[in-house]
Amino acid sequence: MRTLALATLSGAALLASGSLTPAAHGGAAFRPDVFTPVRKAHPAPVPHLTPAAYARPGRDHGPASPAPTASPTPDETGQRAVGAAELLAKVSSCKRISNGSYRTDEGASPSVPVCGMNGAVFWKADLDIDCDGQVTKACNVDTDPYFQGATAFHTSGDRPLNAEELPYVVVPSRSSLWDSTDAGIKGGSVVAVVHAGKVVYAVVGDTGPAGIIGEASYAAAEALGIDPDPRAGGAGSGVTYILFKDSVVSPIESRGAAVTAGEALAGEFLRNN
Repeated sequence: MRTLALATLSGAALLASGSLTPAAHGGAAFRPDVFTPVRKAHPAPVPHLTPAAYARPGRDHGPASPAPTASPTPDETGQRAVGAAELLAKVSSCKRISNGSYRTDEGASPSVPVCGMNGAVFWKADLDIDCDGQVTKACNVDTDPYFQGATAFHTSGDRPLNAEELPYVVVPSRSSLWDSTDAGIKGGSVVAVVHAGKVVYAVVGDTGPAGIIGEASYAAAEALGIDPDPRAGGAGSGVTYILFKDSVVSPIESRGAAVTAGEALAGEFLRNN
């Protein structure tokens, strides 16, 4: 367990059970031939920490833009920001730790393994939009027909997370394929999400279907420059998720704490791999 300046990292899991349970896995398909999303059945509301998994259709997106090669500059805290190219260079090869591969969407072939490194796990996938949690202007039943008012993990005030404001990542529910808690990944764990030359620091905020991977919140997509529309947004490929082991941001809803912790953990990741 690490203690980081300006962010409180705790080794205690945010769930009393100590394991992640299935949750809603959002994202609607996009059909470019008619410009109309293919809708999935809206699941029934779920109670706190007992979310229900449901199918996530695929979408067709163009290729990701190439990452820039410019050297990163110090951020407002004075610490040198870790660049996307630096992180991607460290995850160019995969030592698989999952018992097989995940699907990026319902009906797709399994193609995404979970990979292990010193102090982190990672995968490379698509990014579907999770708009679940608190009702906001961007995330509600009108903007997202599959909206659910629950997330697997709650704020310090015991409310669902705010997908419009908080960058968070969805991890697959525990299965024989992989159990994220065995790797030290819990609710509130820090994640570096990399896409098209950008790095966004997020937290683990929700869980999804056991066999599908590649989803993040509206705020995470928007920060990465990805269309955050829960009906037809997202990225079809080119997104890398690096999850730092045994790291928990407290309070989970603090975006600033996630950034501070993420920058420190990313620097440590580069030094240790």
